[in-house]
Amino acid sequence: MDSLFDLTGKVALVTGGSRGLGLQMVRAFARAGADVVIASRKLDTCQEAAAEVEAMGRKALAYACHVGRWGELDGLVDAAYARFGKVDVLVNNAGMSPLYRSLEEVTEDNFDKVVAVNFKGPFRLSALVGARMYRGEGGSIINISSTASQNTSPTATPYGGAKAALNAMTGGFAAAYAPKVRANVIVAGPFGTDIAEHWSDPPDPEHPGWSRSGLRIGRPEEIVGAALYLASDASSFTSNAQIRIDGAGWKGHRTDAPTKY
Repeated sequence: MDSLFDLTGKVALVTGGSRGLGLQMVRAFARAGADVVIASRKLDTCQEAAAEVEAMGRKALAYACHVGRWGELDGLVDAAYARFGKVDVLVNNAGMSPLYRSLEEVTEDNFDKVVAVNFKGPFRLSALVGARMYRGEGGSIINISSTASQNTSPTATPYGGAKAALNAMTGGFAAAYAPKVRANVIVAGPFGTDIAEHWSDPPDPEHPGWSRSGLRIGRPEEIVGAALYLASDASSFTSNAQIRIDGAGWKGHRTDAPTKY
């Protein structure tokens, strides 16, 4: 059974790979035997993650790149192929959802940035890498979406729209490069990453997997099972699927949770 999830000899490229869910996937892929390309806007954090991967005995490439800037993505892909000769797994994980006070106060600049990072960048990367995968030995594209794409709130409407576009895009790539390239979506619910510190009900540092008011949220490492499944041969007949990882939207409280904080 372990051989189904074995990534030995594989190369994975993870955007937003230096923190949060991206870093958890980077670690999991390395543990499963993959070499990893770690991309984010800050080179120093990418280098820290790369050093961690290399300490596991795997190879890593740290690359600073703004996923929302179309012109920077060719350089990322070229660097990955120059170092490793291939990419077997592409994870479009980088995302952003800036806060705003009301929908009418969303600026054009912020709207464009949200669409660029959550949709335009993944489209371009999937095209660049997917085409090379198709001409080579195939591969897997994993798009990290959000439950906001299916049930958008007033506080994350541009983000939810961009992630819904990401979901729709996945089917196009799954069809374009079938059967050699699989494209799938992980629809992530609330996870207790560093970004969640800005929530109105942030994670409880003393109770991982729970908010401060006692609501169940995902631990970052709980994304790993779905990511390994989609990256590996275990999902060889899975494409254009949307796998929702959100605890079924369960809102149960800890029995010792405070009523307020």
